[in-house]
Amino acid sequence: MSGEETEVDAGADAEGAADEPDPDAPAASEAANENAKLFGVWDVTDIAYADPSTKRYMTVTPIAHTMGRHASKQFKKSEISLVERLINRLMQTDENTGKKQQATRIVRDAFDIVHERTEENPVQVLVTAVENAAPREETVRLKYGGISVPKAVDVAPQRRVDQALLFISDGVASATYKSTTSAAEALAQELIGAADYDVQTYSISQKEERERVAAAAR
Repeated sequence: MSGEETEVDAGADAEGAADEPDPDAPAASEAANENAKLFGVWDVTDIAYADPSTKRYMTVTPIAHTMGRHASKQFKKSEISLVERLINRLMQTDENTGKKQQATRIVRDAFDIVHERTEENPVQVLVTAVENAAPREETVRLKYGGISVPKAVDVAPQRRVDQALLFISDGVASATYKSTTSAAEALAQELIGAADYDVQTYSISQKEERERVAAAAR
C-alpha cells in the first residue's frame, strides 16, 4: 500500500508541476515582441527622433495592418504605426482606393529600394522624411466685416505629421501620373529626398511654400 501511495503522490506532483505557469514565459513573450520586425526584415527598436514635438505622434511598430481597429476612435490614429498611416494615405488615390495589399506592396518595395540606395534602415528614413516635410506654420483666413485677411498660425504636432504624409503621398501621385515611373520608385525617391531635405522634392517644396506664405501673413 505504501508503494502505491508513493507512486500516486509522485504522479500528482508531476501533473501539478506541468500545470504551473512557466515564470520565464512572459519574458520570452516580450522578447519575441521586441524582436519582431516590420515586413519580417526591418528593425523598429532603435529609431531616432530629431523633433521632440512630433515624436509622440509618430508611433513605429512592426505591425503594418491593424485591420481598422482604431478607425472609430478619436485621436487613436497616433497609436497606429507610421508605416501603416503612410499605406493608408497612399490608398487615398484613384489607382489604390481600397487596395490595402497593393499599397502595402508598394511601401515594401520602396523600402527595399531605399535600403539599396542609402544602406540605411528605411523606417528611419521615413521618420526623418516626415519630420523634415512637416510644416511649422500655415495660414488661416479671418474675416473682418466683409474682408478676409490671412493670418499665420502655428501648426499642431499631430497635424504636422498628417500634412507631411499628405505631401509625400501627393508627391508619389504626381510623379507617377502619366509616367512610366513605378509607385515604389517614386515613393523611394520622395522619402530619400525628404530625408535629405532636398528642396526639389515635392514634399519639401510644399512645406517651404506653406511656410513662405505664412511668413508673409504674420
